[in-house]
Formats: sequence, structure tokens, C-alpha cells
Amino acid sequence: MCGQHRIAVVGGGSWATAIVSVLINNVKEGNKVNWYLRKKEHIDYAQKHGQNPKYLNSLIFDTSKIEFYNDINDVVANSDIVIFAVPSAFIESTMQQFTGTLENHIVVSAIKGMIPDKNILMADYFNQTYNVDLDKNFCVLAGPCHAEEVAMQRLSYLTIASKNLSTAEDIATCLECRYLKTSITDDIYGTEYAAVLKNIFAIAAGMCQGLGYGDNFQAVLISNAVTEMKRFVDTVHPITRDIKTSAYLGDLLVTAYSKFSRNRTLGVMLGQGYSLQSAMLEMKMVAEGYYGSKCIFETNKQYNIDLPICNAVYNVLHMGKPVKFEIKLLTDKIR
Repeated sequence: MCGQHRIAVVGGGSWATAIVSVLINNVKEGNKVNWYLRKKEHIDYAQKHGQNPKYLNSLIFDTSKIEFYNDINDVVANSDIVIFAVPSAFIESTMQQFTGTLENHIVVSAIKGMIPDKNILMADYFNQTYNVDLDKNFCVLAGPCHAEEVAMQRLSYLTIASKNLSTAEDIATCLECRYLKTSITDDIYGTEYAAVLKNIFAIAAGMCQGLGYGDNFQAVLISNAVTEMKRFVDTVHPITRDIKTSAYLGDLLVTAYSKFSRNRTLGVMLGQGYSLQSAMLEMKMVAEGYYGSKCIFETNKQYNIDLPICNAVYNVLHMGKPVKFEIKLLTDKIR
């Protein structure tokens, strides 16, 4: 059970909704989960029907355990833990009206991406912009964990990354339940970069699926993706880590193979001949790998790491190269 913490969730998408569903079952009797939804009409709908009007609406909430907010300043002021679960491309606009401080809050990033154009991770964003102490008050939620399966209460695993293991244990206590198990690591940068990379690799896997490549090739692709991930994270943040553990390899596998993966779905549609614009419009959800592919490409200019899969995805998404052509070139680069 979660202790006396006042916890806020910022975001109205699938992952935010799934996190709220876990927290309301874990808060102590008489406590509430603070939930920030940007649009007042979404709050009105949720209060009336006990559902998120746009995402995971099969979930029915006990709204007596939720305090709704549409003012970012109010929800932060009334919380000591703030879990951010919005797409990376929208975090700056979400915080645009925020005039308070996060210095005395525990900030938890459930955002699996980087700030577009600035190419920085969430840890650095919250540290540089809001003075969040990365040694004490910052955590990352890492997978492998799809919101849809958490909503269905299927057994899932989360990794909480923090330099402060006591803080990580607090967050783990708030989230762990019958169907959600947790583990802890101090590798906030490695888990954040891995979360960005796995989305890019999932788009590549989807492209290959859409083009008609089979399981044999997918196995080779993902084997190479693991190696590519290790090359990148070990170069940009060289510490001792086991890339085969759940936060890295596990999250990559579920994102590359699951029917719930929006990044894989985007790749499949591109492989099937959809234009990028039409695929993104039809999905009606954000595929983080679209933004992440450009962030990683720009970041890698500093390091010049061999990233053939990431480069292929970047060329398709941002340079307008044909999917079939780029994947054919990729098949000659990986083994």
C-alpha cells in the first residue's frame, strides 16, 4: 500500500490512465489521487461516467478516490509526488502555464522520449528547467509495460530508475500490486535512452512486417537492435549495466512485437504503403519513435556511433526515403 504521499498524475493518455487505475487501488483509505486533465470537458465526462473519454475507456474508475484538476499549478501545489505521463513532444506546452516550483517534489517521468529539437532527456529537462535534484528527487518509470495490459490487470513488470534508491522504493511501493511487480535501478540515463531507442527499433520491425519480411528476419533485426542499443547507451553514458534485463531488452521485445505497440503499428502502415502523414492521422495517437528518431540522429552527430537501424528509420521518417529501399539497404548491413 502507498503511504501518506499526495500523488499527482499529469496526462490524459493511455499510460496516464493506466497509472491512475493502479494508484487508486493502492492509496490509503481516505486519500485521493490527483489527476490533471487539460480539458475541462474531459474532467466532466470522467466525473460523470467514471471513464477516460478518449483512452482505455473500458476502465471504470471509482471517482471518489480521484481529485480532478485542469490547472497545472493547482495539481502540483496539492501533491508531493508528480508523475508526468504525456508525450515528449507536448511536455513543454503542458508546462507552459506552470509558474510554481518542483524543487521540493519527487518528479517521476513516465515519458518515453526526448524533447524534440532540443534533444534532451526528461531528467535533464526537469533538472535544467525546474531545478529538480537528480540525486534525490527524480525517477524514471521503465517497462516492459503496455498500458492496455495494465488496464486489463495482466501481470506486468516495471523498473523504477533513480539515483536515490529510497525514493525509488517509495515509488515502487505506490505502484506494486497483485498484477504489477517492480524492480529498481540507479541507471536513469540508460533507461531513458533505451526507452527512446526501443521505439525506433519497433518502427523498423513494423516496417519489415508491413513489407512482408518473416520471423527469421525479425529475429536478426531485433538481435542487431539489442547490440545497437548497447553500443549507444554504453557510449553516451558509460556505466556498468546488463542490457539483457527487463528495462532494456524486455522493453525492446514487447514494443517490437506487441499488437499494442503504436510504434510498431506506425512502421507496419509505412511498410504497407501508407504515407507518413496518413499513417499518423489514422493512428490518432503519438508514436514516440517519430520524434525519437530525429533526437537520436542529432545526438549521434557528437558520437558517430554505428546505428544502421536508427539511421534507416530516420531516413524514412525525416528524409522521405522509400521504406522498401531503406530496409533493403539495412538487410546488407546487419548480420
